[in-house]
Amino acid sequence: MKKMLLAALLSTFAVNALAVNAFAQDATTTCKAQAGDKQLAGAALKSFLTKCRKDAKATCAGKATEQKLAGAAKASFTRKCVTDAVGS
Repeated sequence: MKKMLLAALLSTFAVNALAVNAFAQDATTTCKAQAGDKQLAGAALKSFLTKCRKDAKATCAGKATEQKLAGAAKASFTRKCVTDAVGS
């Protein structure tokens, strides 16, 4: 029983990783790249990145809900999705 649960959990993470990578590739650029293109600095940069991170969290949480994720799988998916959207 534990092995089946573990296998299901691992396959969920594998599918989510593919979905996050596809989402990241669909995005034209990351928030940090957009800020660089706009030549933002100081308070404007901080404000832009804060708004971008907030928007990315909402989008990624919605995608996690669509995929019917919960618990650790949802948290992991959302964290990776937001990181990919904002940029490292």
